[in-house]
Parts: sequence; C-alpha cells; structure tokens
Amino acid sequence: MQHEMPPGPRGLPVLGADPAMIRGGLEFTSRMAREYGDVVHWDGVRGDVYQINHPDDIERVLVQNNQNYVKGESFQKILGPLTGNGILNSEGEEWRRNRHLVQPAFHPDRIEEYAEMMTAFTEEMCGRWSDGERRLIHDDMMELTLRIVAKALFGVDVEDRFEEISDAIDTFLPATSSLPNILLPEEVPLPSRRKMREARQTLDDVVTEIIRERRADPGNDVVSMLLSAADEEGNSLSDDQIRDEIITLLTAGHETTAVSLTYTTYLLSQHPKVEQRLVAELDEVLDGRTPTMADVPQLTYTEQVVKESMRLYPPVPRVVREAVEPDTLGGYEIPAGATIQMSQWVVHRDSRWYDDALSFEPERWTDELEQSLPRLAYFPFAAGPRRCIGDRFAMLEARLLLATIYQNYHLELVSDRNLEVIPTVTSRPKEEVVMVARERSAD
Repeated sequence: MQHEMPPGPRGLPVLGADPAMIRGGLEFTSRMAREYGDVVHWDGVRGDVYQINHPDDIERVLVQNNQNYVKGESFQKILGPLTGNGILNSEGEEWRRNRHLVQPAFHPDRIEEYAEMMTAFTEEMCGRWSDGERRLIHDDMMELTLRIVAKALFGVDVEDRFEEISDAIDTFLPATSSLPNILLPEEVPLPSRRKMREARQTLDDVVTEIIRERRADPGNDVVSMLLSAADEEGNSLSDDQIRDEIITLLTAGHETTAVSLTYTTYLLSQHPKVEQRLVAELDEVLDGRTPTMADVPQLTYTEQVVKESMRLYPPVPRVVREAVEPDTLGGYEIPAGATIQMSQWVVHRDSRWYDDALSFEPERWTDELEQSLPRLAYFPFAAGPRRCIGDRFAMLEARLLLATIYQNYHLELVSDRNLEVIPTVTSRPKEEVVMVARERSAD
C-alpha cells in the first residue's frame, strides 16, 4: 500500500481546491484525470476530497464495499433542502424501508403498463408542433417527461402546473452549485438559499395538492401506496415523509430523462447518417405505427443511440460518497470521512475503454464491447444497492419517446455553437437548444 498522499492540485488556504472545482465544472474534473491519473486528491472546505477515475475502484465504492460509503455531508448539503429524506438521501433502515415501499411502482409488469401512456403524451406534444417551427427542445422534453412521471407514478396530470414546477426546479438546481452556497456555513443567509427555500415551498404546495387528491380518491399509484403503507409496528408515514418521496421522484424522475433526450436530439442533428439509420429502423419495425412495448426488443439501433448519448452526455455527471471507515482505493489509503467523487463524464470518455472516445458512434454498442468493458466503465445510473430505482423506466421512456418523435419529425439545430454543459445535480445544457421541427411527411 502507498501511504503517501495521491497527486492533485494545490488549493487555497482554508478553501482548498473547491473553488477551482466549482468554477471549472466538468473541465476541471476531466483535467484532474488527465494530469494526475486514477486517484486524485485535494484539500476541500470540509476535508479530504478524492476523485476516483478507474472503473475497478468505482466498483469497490459502489458495489463491493458499498456498506462503507454513504451519501455523506456534501451530498446532503446539495440535495437535502429539496428532496429531504427521500430515497435519494436517506440511509440505513430508513432507506431500505422507503425503497421497499416505492419499488412496486418500478416492477417490470408495471413499467409495461406505462408504455402506451408515454407514447400518447409524446404524440400529443408532436401534434402541437408545426412544420418549420422553432422549438426550445429542452423545455419541450422537460414538460413531456414531467407529465409522464406525474401521470405514471402519481396518477395526476400536472399540465396546468408545469410552469411553476419547472421554474422551481430551474431555480433550485443551479443554486445548488453556486460558489457561496457550497463554501459558506449553512447559517449564512444567501440569495441562492432564499431562492432554494422558495422553490422548495412551491414544490411542497404542488405535492400537498397531489397528496390531497390521492387521499380523497386512492388509485394504483405510488402516492396511494405510500398513504396506505405502515411499518412493522403499524405506524403510517407522515405527510412530510410522503412529500419527500414524491418530490424526489418528481424531480429525479423527469429531469434526467429530459436532459438525456435533449442531448440525443443535439447529437442526432450533428450526425445525419446516424439519424438516417435510426429512421430506417423505425420505418422497418414500425411502418408508421405508434411504437408499443412489444416493439421495443426490435428497436436495437434506437437503444444503441440512447446508450451512446448517455455515454457522451451522462444525465448525472458524477456520483458522490463519503467513507465511513478507512479503505484502500487505487493503492492509496482513503481516510474515514473523506469525500469520494466518481465522474461518469470522465470514465465514459476515457480512451482506455472506448476507441475514438469523443465520437458519437452508437454502433459501438455490441455484445462484444459490453463484455470487454470493465463493469463500471459505463454507469449512467450508478451501481450497487443505490443504483437508480427508475433505470428501467428511464430506458423504456427514452427509447419510446425517441422513436415517436423521429417517426414524425426531423430536428435541425439552429445554432452551430458547441453545446456547453453545466454540472448541477444533473448535467444541464448551459443555453437552450433551439431546433427547427421538420415534418417527415413534408420531406
């Protein structure tokens, strides 16, 4: 074992390298891997920070020794004000109970039931477009995926409240990555923290209304299940506990798929041959029909497009954990309490695992490639017990929505500037992605 400290950047007194990390975003994360290797260390405001860049070490943290790594203080500070103690933030027995309660909504049989609703909402969106119209594609994807997750998981239609939900999330997530909010003690009043509280209150109001609706008219949905749930002692969940779970699913359940679809449309607009092959598959398999669950296994190239898009533009750009006890990663001793950062953005673009790693090549996703990769060379949904509970839901949704949209429309990018990505909790586009929608029938 190497007892010396891993290499890494020199930071400022007290603040360490955290300001450079926050300002530098994904470029900082990528540069750390290039300059210092598979284990990078820097001093942070709250102690030691280690960036882990090798899939084997990431597998140890998330899978093999996962019980030694919790979400930790840094994660709770960022997301706790929004998602409270839902399944994204909770730990131990409380997390196991919460996940057990939510899990039935993501059973494969239930997910199949969502397919028709997913395509119906997508066709409704496409029906509002017109040939030659400019669309703010990220806004469209956010509204579409929000309506789907609300209807599928909560049994409600939030179309009338989309603007306030969207505005609240758009306010909250960028505020989490503001330099003062991350570096200054929680008791310091900041404009970003005031905005975060106001955004949380907006979402609380929406969720309170959803709970009221489901309590008056229970159905076969997550909210109704949570309202009727009880622990082994017969105690029901409080409204606060239920609200935390709903806000977690509402935000995480639509945000990640929306950004993934936004990046996919961007990539397809830059690679016409990939789009042509995608549309050819849709024509062959569907022949003009609305895609169904039964069609999904045949949409193999569509799945490859989604996988490759999430490789280059992972919806969640990094995973953060905190070590409970000392451990060894990459030959270095990791102390208890250290913050561990693992970046999908970095690992997915590593030329050790992917030939021509920065190219968009969906056809690379063969069985041979997947068998040759280290297990955690591709982890868009994280891994281990804390792997995203909605991964199957998200993959089905991405394929069906993509197939439905590209059956109807070709999307042309208006700007020729490279897409810049801002890493908040998710990897959001810095500017709106403007597309011109061209009807397929009008080609």
